[in-house]
Amino acid sequence: MKKNDYVVRFAGEGGGGLLTVVTAMSQAAAEVGYNVQTFATFPSQIRGGPTWFQLRISTLDILSSGDDLDTLVAFNKEAYEEHRGEVGEAGVIIYNSEEFELESDGKSFGMPFDELAKATGNNRAANFVVMGALAHLVNLPLSILEEFNREKYTRGRASDEQIVSSNNHALSLGRDEAIKSGFSLGELAEPTKPEGEQILVNGNEAVCLGAMAAGLEFFVGYPISPATTILIWMEKNLVGPDKFAYQSTSEIESITSILGAGYAGKKAMTATAGPGFSLMSEGLGLGWMAEIPLVVANIQRGGPSTGLPTKTEQSDLLTALTPSHGDIRLPVIAPGTVEECFYAAVAAFNWAERYQGPVVLLSEHALSERQKNIPKPDLSSLKVESRQAYAGDNGYRRYESAELSPMPIPGHPGGYVANGSEHDAVGDTTHLPARHVQMTERRFSKLKLLEDGTYEEDNPQAPVVIMPWGGSKGPAREAYLQLSGNGGDVGWAYTMFLHPLPPALLDSLRQKELVLVPELNYQGQFSSVLRSQGVKAESITQYTGLPFKVRDLVNRARRRIGAAKKEGVAV
Repeated sequence: MKKNDYVVRFAGEGGGGLLTVVTAMSQAAAEVGYNVQTFATFPSQIRGGPTWFQLRISTLDILSSGDDLDTLVAFNKEAYEEHRGEVGEAGVIIYNSEEFELESDGKSFGMPFDELAKATGNNRAANFVVMGALAHLVNLPLSILEEFNREKYTRGRASDEQIVSSNNHALSLGRDEAIKSGFSLGELAEPTKPEGEQILVNGNEAVCLGAMAAGLEFFVGYPISPATTILIWMEKNLVGPDKFAYQSTSEIESITSILGAGYAGKKAMTATAGPGFSLMSEGLGLGWMAEIPLVVANIQRGGPSTGLPTKTEQSDLLTALTPSHGDIRLPVIAPGTVEECFYAAVAAFNWAERYQGPVVLLSEHALSERQKNIPKPDLSSLKVESRQAYAGDNGYRRYESAELSPMPIPGHPGGYVANGSEHDAVGDTTHLPARHVQMTERRFSKLKLLEDGTYEEDNPQAPVVIMPWGGSKGPAREAYLQLSGNGGDVGWAYTMFLHPLPPALLDSLRQKELVLVPELNYQGQFSSVLRSQGVKAESITQYTGLPFKVRDLVNRARRRIGAAKKEGVAV
C-alpha cells in the first residue's frame, strides 16, 4: 500500500543550509500537486546553535507538522542524539558520516554529504545529495527534483547550466548512496493536482499579501523577531504612488507614525512582537481614545522580557486585548493557518476602517515561519472596506453620536481634533463626569459593529467542545477528529475573531458543560477570557516554545473528558 504521508526533519547547526533543503523539497513537492507544510525552530544567534526544520508531504490535507518522523537527517552528533527518539518505529535516520559515525542499528545509515557534493564539482550541492537520498526512500521520481532544479537555477547567467548539471549529479549520488543502504519507506502515493492555482507562502508573507489586498498605503516598522520579515517584504513591495514603507528607529516611532497616517486618512500598519507591542501601549491607547484606524500585527514569541525570541507561544492575548491603561478592549483577530493569515489581514483593515480605531492582528512565530501551499486568493471576490469620511459643512461635531460618525480628513470639511484627553463632542478636552461616561460608552458601543466574524462548529449538540485559537488550530483539529472518530460525543468550535466573538458562537458556548481550550501559554489566557463571558472553559496548556503534538493533545483531552464523565457531564 502506498504512503499518503511523509514527515522528515533536518537537524543541525544554524547557517548550515538546512533551510535551503527543506525549502527546495517543499517547493518541488508542491509544484507537482502534493500538500506540504513546514515547521522551523532555531536559536536567536545569527549562526550556529541547534536548529531544525520539519517538512510534511501528503496527498491529504495537512493540519499539523506531524508527530513521528519517517526520516531524520542529522547533520551532526548532537542533532542525532536530540532527535532520534522521535523517529517512528519504521523510520530511517540519515547522518553526515563526515561529522560522526554510528554502529549499525538497523535504522540508520551515513553519507559523506560534503564529499559527495565536491565530487560534482559544486561544493554547495550537499543539499541536493540529501534530497536525492530522501527521494529514493519514498520512491519519489528524481525528475520532480530535477525539474525544480532547472526552474530555480536557470536565471540567464553563463554558469546556469553548470549549476543545474552539478545539482542533478548530486541528486543521483544521493540516490545511489540510499540504494546501497538497503533502506526504503515504501512508495509515496501519486499527488492529485488541485483544480485551482496554488501559492506556496509562509504566514508572514500571507499577512503582507492580505494587507496589500486590503489597500495598505503606509507601513512603518522596526526590526524584531519574528516580525522583521514583514518589514523587509513591505520595503520591497509597498512601492509606487501614494505608498510608503519605512524602517523606524523604535517601536514608539512606528506606532506614532501610523497614528499620524491614520489621522491623515491612510490605511496604516506596523508589525512587531511582544516586547515591541509593549512599547506601543501608550500609542494604542491614543488610537482608541482619538478613534484613529490602524492595524498592528503582533507576531507572538516566548516571553516575558526578551524571553524566547525565536520560539512560538500564544501568551500575548491579554496584552493585545488591553494594551493600555484605563478602560480599553481592542478588537483582536488571531489566524490559525497560513491561509487565514491572508484573510485575517483583510479583515483587520476592514474592522479598523469600519469602527475607526486600532485592530490587533495576533499571529505567532510558528505561523510566521510555516510554509504551506494554499489556494491562490481570488482578489475579485474580496470585500474591502473604506472609512466613512465626512463630506458636510464645517462646524461638525465628530464625537456626538452614541456609536459612530463619519471621520473628517485633514484638509477636508469638518474640524477634527485627535485628542488623547477625554473630550466632548467636538474633541475639546473636558473632565466632566457626564462626558466621560458618554465617550466611554461610545467607544465600547462601536465594537458592536464588528460582530460579523465567521466561525466553525461541528457536532453543536455535544456537551464538551474542543476550541483552540491561533496556530494551535491544526493540531487541535487533528486531535478532535481522532477523539470524535473513536465514538466520543465531542464537539468542535473555532474562530479567528477573538474579540468581539461572533454572538451566535458565544451563545452556543455558554450552553456547553465544558469547553477545552488548547493554547500555548501558562495562564490559560483564552479560557479565562471565555469564563469572564459566562463560558465553562478550561485550558490545555503548553509552554515549551514548540507547538502541540497531536498525540499529547488527544491523551490530555481524553483524560479531562473522562474526568468530566465522573463529574456527571453527559459525554
